[in-house]
Amino acid sequence: MRDGILALHIATGSFGLILGPIAMLAPKRRGRHTRIGTVYHWNMLAVCVTAAAMALIDFGRIWWFLPIAAFSYGNAFVGWRAVRRRRPGWLPVHIAGMGGSYIALTTALLVVNLGVATWYAWILPTLVGTPLIRLAMRGHPSGATSDAVSNLSSS
Repeated sequence: MRDGILALHIATGSFGLILGPIAMLAPKRRGRHTRIGTVYHWNMLAVCVTAAAMALIDFGRIWWFLPIAAFSYGNAFVGWRAVRRRRPGWLPVHIAGMGGSYIALTTALLVVNLGVATWYAWILPTLVGTPLIRLAMRGHPSGATSDAVSNLSSS
């Protein structure tokens, strides 16, 4: 059972790593961007569920998968929900949420392949991704500011 869940986790994580840039580079309007973004959101839920299942199966060794999985999916959910609700200031919350979930996927990829003890695997995606998220927010008329990241964490 563990091997099946692990295979599904790897497949959904890999699919998310492919979907992310496709959504990021798609024209920002209804159509490809929104369809891929919706698939990405549900895929991130699958990544979270499979990570949680693996953590429960081997709790003593990888219990820490649970909070990381919840945080990763939480980012995707907040980004997906922001675009659905379209409350004032929704766009920077959407960008920060979806971007944050992609940072989490990239971090997981590096940590698994370079080792849990490799400190830079844990921080490099954030160091690269955060300025890119801020750059994506810049110039949007919906009030995109640096407050978007703090709004994300208080949602």
